[in-house]
Amino acid sequence: MIVSQIVAIAKNRVMGVNNTLPWHLPEDMKFFRDKTKGHIMIMGRKTFESLGKPLPHRLHIIITSNKSYTYNHPLVLVAANLEEALQMAKTHLAHWPEEVFIIGGSGVFKESFPYVHKIYLTMIDKDFQGDVLYPELPVNQFKITDKQEVPGPLPFAFTTWERLLKIT
Repeated sequence: MIVSQIVAIAKNRVMGVNNTLPWHLPEDMKFFRDKTKGHIMIMGRKTFESLGKPLPHRLHIIITSNKSYTYNHPLVLVAANLEEALQMAKTHLAHWPEEVFIIGGSGVFKESFPYVHKIYLTMIDKDFQGDVLYPELPVNQFKITDKQEVPGPLPFAFTTWERLLKIT
């Protein structure tokens, strides 16, 4: 199983405000949709609730400490912690591609770093006000293997980071 993070962040590491995105970048939304469609996604409960509803053609695994939390949908599973979510993902790989995406929030991103092989990081070249920050990326463990800059009124870059050493 390949574990990847996918996230867009501002220059000041902001990635959210009031459970929404603080910017409007259609190109990044398309990138997210194209990368995650047909895959398993792991996320915290607040991130799931910010989606509004399950996204089509994806298996959602929600991490929550609320033992009574349920969501009645065939493409939504609930896990108590990240390890349980990763185990659930492994048991569903027969029906889904090998790459599993961590999509947020901040705590799930930070906790998942030891398991992550690849990070799709959209870097927006502007500071934004927000209440959710992407954790400090352990840059000594990853290297940029691809970077596509996108100019415009709100310049940004699609970057791909890959782990320097194999996870055992």
